[in-house]
Amino acid sequence: MKDDKQVLLDRIAEAARTGGISRRSFMHYAAVAGVASTTASGLWVKSAKAAPKKGGTFRWGLHDGNTSDTHDPGTYVSRQQIYLAHTHRSYLTMINGDGSLGPDLADEWSANDDASVWTFKLTENASFHSGKKLTADDVIASLNHHRGEKTTSAAKALLTDVTDIKKDGDYAVVVSLGRGNADFPWLMTDYHMAICPANDDGTIEWKSGDGSGPYKIETQEWGVNCRLSRHEGWHREGAYFDEVSIIILNDPNARQTALVTGDVDSVSIIDLKTMGLLQRDPNIIIDNVPSAGAITMPMFCDTAPFDNVDVRNALKLAMNRDEIIEKIAFGAATKGNDFHHSPAQPYWPDDIPQREYDPDQAKSLLKKAGAEGLEVSISTADSVYAGAVDMAVLYAEQAKAAGIKVNVVREPNDGYYSDVWLKKPFCLVSWGARPTPDVMYTLAYKDDAAWNESHWKNPRFNELLLQAKSELDDAKRAEMYREMAMLARDDGGTIIPFFNNFVYAHRSNIGVPEKLAASWECDGARAASRWWFEG
Repeated sequence: MKDDKQVLLDRIAEAARTGGISRRSFMHYAAVAGVASTTASGLWVKSAKAAPKKGGTFRWGLHDGNTSDTHDPGTYVSRQQIYLAHTHRSYLTMINGDGSLGPDLADEWSANDDASVWTFKLTENASFHSGKKLTADDVIASLNHHRGEKTTSAAKALLTDVTDIKKDGDYAVVVSLGRGNADFPWLMTDYHMAICPANDDGTIEWKSGDGSGPYKIETQEWGVNCRLSRHEGWHREGAYFDEVSIIILNDPNARQTALVTGDVDSVSIIDLKTMGLLQRDPNIIIDNVPSAGAITMPMFCDTAPFDNVDVRNALKLAMNRDEIIEKIAFGAATKGNDFHHSPAQPYWPDDIPQREYDPDQAKSLLKKAGAEGLEVSISTADSVYAGAVDMAVLYAEQAKAAGIKVNVVREPNDGYYSDVWLKKPFCLVSWGARPTPDVMYTLAYKDDAAWNESHWKNPRFNELLLQAKSELDDAKRAEMYREMAMLARDDGGTIIPFFNNFVYAHRSNIGVPEKLAASWECDGARAASRWWFEG
């Protein structure tokens, strides 16, 4: 016999299926029945009859925005730039909510037998906010923006193997590679690969912020706010809101307060210390999504004392990851093993021994390196991750058992990724999820990558990286990635405490899809085009 709570759940589920109850009321009665808000949100999505409705202004509170950010896709690095790009610009492909690869500007794509030539057939329905029709010329110019010796784009490493890009009519683009790459269509989802209008000389016009995405920019002040309106020429589904208001809230307390008071409809990250409290508020839904995003601690391998592999490994062994996940991530993370390949990506090498906290072994390595009494400084800021400063302080406390003194340097939030990352020899970094290990390794571990954040250069690793790109045998490819993971773990210059869940939140009157993309926070950074207001 069903208890009273189950009877109540059955009744409200039936009311949702027949359209007889609003989401707000559904969430209220689910809370009365003792159901957690995240579970209740899933039940609503499965039960509700109503289709997404258009209308309203979506107020989106984002962390990590800087006054120095720009519209140049080659410079994208902050969440402000990345989220805005997915709102006002388009890409050839996109990552769907279920993690699969889907179409954006490209309706379809195909390759030759060895994956060295890829053809993308474009939709004929896309247009820029300026009214200009989007064609193959715009795609070619946008991809070429990241190529060549003179490019300053951080995505240059992703397109190193491209030998030629040409059009086949106005709505087809053919990309030739020097070697096969089975993951190439996935590379087109990288947030730098936004498609901009082409100039007559083959460059792109990026300064105005013109795009072909679901929303067009009306007003903007970098590091402060941005107001956008729906682009009626948007070529895909979604874009249910009339307007989107992006508000930069780098301060975690201000961000949290804005959500609780209803001044914003969603925030891109919450303070994990208050997650339990927020879950008790029936007006707020917490989204806790496992991902391949990671917190990294790169050490410059060409700078003392990190140029000694024994010192690097001692610093890795001086971290108690379990305690950090418990006290900083509040369990919303997967333990890292010092190689940037997560269980959320294909070819996961699950048989590699987990590195554990071992201060005695760390001491032994420091003695071997002649670095006893090691003292290092690590830079961090609250905007990197909720609890990033606390995490560095906790790590410093753990490292004392290994005889290591870690000085925590709290940097300003504004300008962290332009003034600290890639400039300071030891710091904390937050990486968004990448869909495949090849994308991640090419961006941050390839010896000549612009974002090789640890300055690590390993000839065998780079040899395997090139081989794995064109290997179409999955078993052989998996073995290559395993060896690469071992090299990064034992020789590399990056400590990876954990792969963080994306934990963000929205008000209960916001409708969301049943599956939320794990490529970035807020449904793969596409909340503005995939979410809606419920009546």
